[in-house]
Amino acid sequence: MARTIFTIDIVAKKISEAVELVEIIIANDDNVGYGEIINVDDGSEYGIKALTEHGIENLQELLADIRTWEGGIHRFLVNEHCDPDVIKRITATEKSK
Repeated sequence: MARTIFTIDIVAKKISEAVELVEIIIANDDNVGYGEIINVDDGSEYGIKALTEHGIENLQELLADIRTWEGGIHRFLVNEHCDPDVIKRITATEKSK
């Protein structure tokens, strides 16, 4: 049985999130269930990452949880040691939601 996987761009659109935020979250394989992030060889040096449908559900659950934390997405990005410019871009997107 074939499984459908979704590229990060498609995932971000599907769940109305910033692509950068999705990339940051799935950079740590522990943030999404085991086997739900798939590396796809697209001929480039590193390939691309994709998520299964269950991986998308895991991602949405994590995002909902993060948003309940004091400081929410901003705090998560700071904890992940993200570049301040990235934090500004993503938190600006968050405010427009």
